[in-house]
Amino acid sequence: MWKDDLKGEADREVQLNLEREKLRKVLNEINTCMIDSINLRKEVIDYILDLRKKNLEQYEDDEDKLIEYFDHEIYTKEEQFRLVNKSIKELTILKGSPYFGKVIFEDEYGREKIYIGRFGMSNREDCEPVIVDWRSPVCSLFYSGSLGQVSYKSPMGTIEADILGKRQFIIKKSNLIGMFDSNIDVKDEILQMVLSKNAGEKLKDIVMTIQKEQDALIRQPREGVVVVNGIAGSGKTTVALHRVAYLLYNYRKLLQGKVLILGPNSIFMDYISLVLPSLGEEEVTQLTFSEFTNDILHLPDIMDLREYMENILSGDEQFIHEIIYKNSLRYVADIDKLISSIEENCFVAEDVLFYDKIIVTKEEMEKMLKYYFKEMPLFKRSIRLKKVIYSRIKDERNLLVRYIQKKYRNKIENMTEEELNAHQTNLEYKKRNEIEEVIKEVVRIKRNKLKWLKEPDIVSVYSDFNKNRKLIQEDLAAILYLKMKLDGSRYKDKIKHIVIDEAQDYSPLQFRVIKELTGCNSFTVVGDVNQRIIPSDETPAMMNLDNIFSDLKVKNFSLGRSYRSTNEITNYANQYLKNGKVISLIRSGIEVVEEQISSLKKLVDKILEDMVKLKEKGYESIAVICKDLKDTETLSNLIKKTMYIKLINGEDMIYSSGEVILPSYFAKGLEFDAVIMIDTSYRCDENTLKYIVATRALHELHVYKISSIN
Repeated sequence: MWKDDLKGEADREVQLNLEREKLRKVLNEINTCMIDSINLRKEVIDYILDLRKKNLEQYEDDEDKLIEYFDHEIYTKEEQFRLVNKSIKELTILKGSPYFGKVIFEDEYGREKIYIGRFGMSNREDCEPVIVDWRSPVCSLFYSGSLGQVSYKSPMGTIEADILGKRQFIIKKSNLIGMFDSNIDVKDEILQMVLSKNAGEKLKDIVMTIQKEQDALIRQPREGVVVVNGIAGSGKTTVALHRVAYLLYNYRKLLQGKVLILGPNSIFMDYISLVLPSLGEEEVTQLTFSEFTNDILHLPDIMDLREYMENILSGDEQFIHEIIYKNSLRYVADIDKLISSIEENCFVAEDVLFYDKIIVTKEEMEKMLKYYFKEMPLFKRSIRLKKVIYSRIKDERNLLVRYIQKKYRNKIENMTEEELNAHQTNLEYKKRNEIEEVIKEVVRIKRNKLKWLKEPDIVSVYSDFNKNRKLIQEDLAAILYLKMKLDGSRYKDKIKHIVIDEAQDYSPLQFRVIKELTGCNSFTVVGDVNQRIIPSDETPAMMNLDNIFSDLKVKNFSLGRSYRSTNEITNYANQYLKNGKVISLIRSGIEVVEEQISSLKKLVDKILEDMVKLKEKGYESIAVICKDLKDTETLSNLIKKTMYIKLINGEDMIYSSGEVILPSYFAKGLEFDAVIMIDTSYRCDENTLKYIVATRALHELHVYKISSIN
């Protein structure tokens, strides 16, 4: 037996040395490519500067020629500079850790061995791949299940392959620290190592530890709608971002600069902001829904997230009832009825008279509005009709003006020279007056007789419908919907793929507006119905997209395994779920601390004591999470008397590591090494918030119950 062990150790040492030699060669290749790229970048910069100088001198007196030249220069050289610069950034990242996986397989082309990294790199001499980008179709073999027969989709079609071996590497600062041969999924040792680390300042990429079910979602076809209902900590946001990187890699010409990510608030958007750049993708627009609508609406007085959530948490029944209504299908139906009413009653046609002559009849205009132009939005129909009327008025005006001119010309032609001398000036004056009267008639008609064709202000129309209540986020969707249907508004940029995160809180109308406003037919929609904060009586719209996006193919998936919290934290959080239990990854940790606190002073002492101990353990992000803003600010002021803690009390604040205190609704989507949850007077219907707060913790959760803080 011991001889077998020795043989195994010897084989492993041989393999380790071979892999170290391979790493050395790859690093040399990277260094050579880096030097070549830096030299090329310098050549491009020198070329641009030299050419710019020459042409400024050559064409300094010909501005048009100078502009034409610079356009050409930008097209040919600055794009080259951008690509070289991008390559240098990727090589810099690869230098520290060139690859993390290796697959040996056989397919119809023979036996292959590939090394998989964050970015791809080819040999300079024969252009053979040295490192294959993880987004390449063949790399799905690395993330697939056990060894043996599998298939992958390539540009040539589906290819059958036999996986003979998979190996994972831990490479840090250009050194091979360890390796694991894997025959199932990503090796537990590496996954456990990654999951046990502290939370950084931002969300990280997971290319090294993507699981089979996550990889399947990332590599879904671009067309249609991918809906992912994932539990807290299942990696749904990270999967969505990696899917963006995957799609851009495989469809760059189509998608470059045309991908939009919609997130719940600015804190969250800042939190995820570094994932895509770390994957080499930077030209992706990231907005909240309010920012998305602001490009068209420009409404200054919208209730922010803080006021919105505080109204819900305070138990404002009228406000909660309003939200439930505006997240319902009944609300969509009512907005559609409002549009139908406007279409029917907005423009009540009247005969258009030029003096006493009818030049456009009421019946004729009604036909134009309701039949001939019916494919156009209503307000565009009215503009088109107005052009027709103006054209008729112009024709009538020209007829009268020509008649007047002819009348006076005939008079003058029939006069003697004496009569001309006596009356010509007076005749010219009378002619001008008659023509001016015609012009005045034109102005009078346009100004006074066509008022019925004036389009109403859409915001005012909606405000009347909304009984002049303060506008909230759900109202933005309704106003946009009205604008789309009535004046044909469309989003300013071409969008070819949209990611919607925290989608469980989106209403049916929001989904409908996003699709119709952008004309986009490719979506990744991720959320967790267990984290639905907004009260509603209906199934979350994200789970009903088959009906809302009826013309698109919708695929629904679920992620039921948590990669964030320990078993202990996950099991504690499960008590707040209405349906089902979370399947946690097996990662044991410290038991959840749960304690009833009798006074505010004791609560503050406990928090201070905990934070000191948690920092001593090396935790880099510790959050005190309260129910609402009032509790948060009260505790923050008391804690700050002894130690510093950052208060997050607005959605435009930036999240960073360290000790923070924030209300429950700003914690959505974030994660911390340790969480101190302050459980005050949550109502029975607020278990969702408790679930969200509890599942923000990676390693430790302390729950302190107190009847009241204020």
